[in-house]
Amino acid sequence: MNNFEALGLIETFGLVFVLEAADAMCKAADVELIGYENVASGYISVLVRGDVGACKTAVSAGVKAVEDMGAEVYSSVVIARPHPDLEKIVARYSLENLLG
Repeated sequence: MNNFEALGLIETFGLVFVLEAADAMCKAADVELIGYENVASGYISVLVRGDVGACKTAVSAGVKAVEDMGAEVYSSVVIARPHPDLEKIVARYSLENLLG
């Protein structure tokens, strides 16, 4: 993970809402969709990576998209210049790992 990158994450309830969030995030800013995780009992998190400004824009757009559908965003965060050790966790949720 590049030291100048950031992570953007949104957690909501249900696949439809997280897909809407991911779509809005990717359309709103130059971010890379890292992957998703079905956390528990229908809670799903989606992760993107990009520069700090792009991740902030993407997360804002994703949160708005979910709320516009009448759903609740349980949490969202942008982590600027994440510590390199976070890559161990991020890699677990990577679509590349899921798709082989």
